[in-house]
Amino acid sequence: MHRTTKTNQLARAALAASLFVSPALLMGSAGGCKAIKERRERRAAEREAQRELPNENQQVSASQQEWMARQPIANSGGQAPQQETQRVTETDSGMRVVDERANPVDAPEPEIRVEDVSTPIAKPKSREEASYAQAVQLHASGDLQAALRELERAIAFNPQFTLAYLESGDIYMELAQYERAEREYANAVRNEPRNYLAQYRHAQVLHKLGSLEESNRAYLRALSIRPSSFDANLGISIVLLELGRAEQALPYGQRAVRSEPPSGRARMHLGTLYAALDRHEEAVVEYQQAAEMMEAPTPGLLLNMAESLNQLQRYAEMVGALDQLVRIEPSAIAYERLGSGLFRLKRYDESLVAFSESAKLDPEHYPAYNGIAVCELNQYLWSSKTDGAARENAAEAMRQSLRINREQPRIVELLRRYKDPSGREG
Repeated sequence: MHRTTKTNQLARAALAASLFVSPALLMGSAGGCKAIKERRERRAAEREAQRELPNENQQVSASQQEWMARQPIANSGGQAPQQETQRVTETDSGMRVVDERANPVDAPEPEIRVEDVSTPIAKPKSREEASYAQAVQLHASGDLQAALRELERAIAFNPQFTLAYLESGDIYMELAQYERAEREYANAVRNEPRNYLAQYRHAQVLHKLGSLEESNRAYLRALSIRPSSFDANLGISIVLLELGRAEQALPYGQRAVRSEPPSGRARMHLGTLYAALDRHEEAVVEYQQAAEMMEAPTPGLLLNMAESLNQLQRYAEMVGALDQLVRIEPSAIAYERLGSGLFRLKRYDESLVAFSESAKLDPEHYPAYNGIAVCELNQYLWSSKTDGAARENAAEAMRQSLRINREQPRIVELLRRYKDPSGREG
């Protein structure tokens, strides 16, 4: 045993010595030091370029990512990647020693070989792939028109190249040219009916164009490919709600929330569905969770939450939500809803101020004038019908409301009763 160990150590020492000699011999056989030096410098430059290549493509579109995932990974000589257990030692000459033992301590003496390091050669792209890759780079850099020209070239080379149609559709969506985007996505769908991305993108642009029934059908096709897709479930739920089919939309909205529970957008939509179905307790729960998940509550969320709180007669919470809303995005409807909540809390002076602010922001928002009229009429009645100015203000507000919208029977009746300038009911 001792003799064998000593013999092995001597053999390894001899081999190590030979490794330091072999570069000189290789230099001579390859044509001298100069050729080897140039070769090493060229390979070093190639390896550096290979390391820098991914940084050139940091921004890629979704369709490019899918295309890149399909590409084969090049290996030197077509061989499988080396096992993690290999030990690689690189020498000064650019060579490497590869130890393929599973366990260098317990295994028998390995077969040690010296192999040249070669840079993998990328598989040549087809003409359409080359144009597509160039288009993706141009798209990422913001040169959309040049990208579209490259994509047209790719499609001319191969009219069945689905990814080129998808990339074109994405660019036209960015340009808000939705009809042209729809044509590109429709071509992608015709080429590959079972392509999820093609069906989903087509559904999106049809929604943008207001073709709700067609969008609904496209979303259904996308879901037949990926039933658990968050985006497709949320998309079809939104479309069905716009079609007035809240009951049908609800399962899709619930599925979207189950797919991504932290999504504030999905929870807000689910709250809107519950509100449309008069399930306001559940709506408020979803709105509150959505507000917690968002960086900041959106105006739409606050307005919807306030309306559900109003339906539940939780007026103090309603006013709190609307106070927050008018601070971040004042609007006629926000002030009008705030006036309504304040009135129900018997904060009448503040209510009149809110209704008046609503009318200033939008002189065509007739509910604001109705609010002003109610506040002024109450003042008139509480004065035992002695405050003629309040009655006149109320009558003028009702007239203004009816100029905007004549179909208000209750306002017509109130005006008939209180229009007499003498202060007596008509």
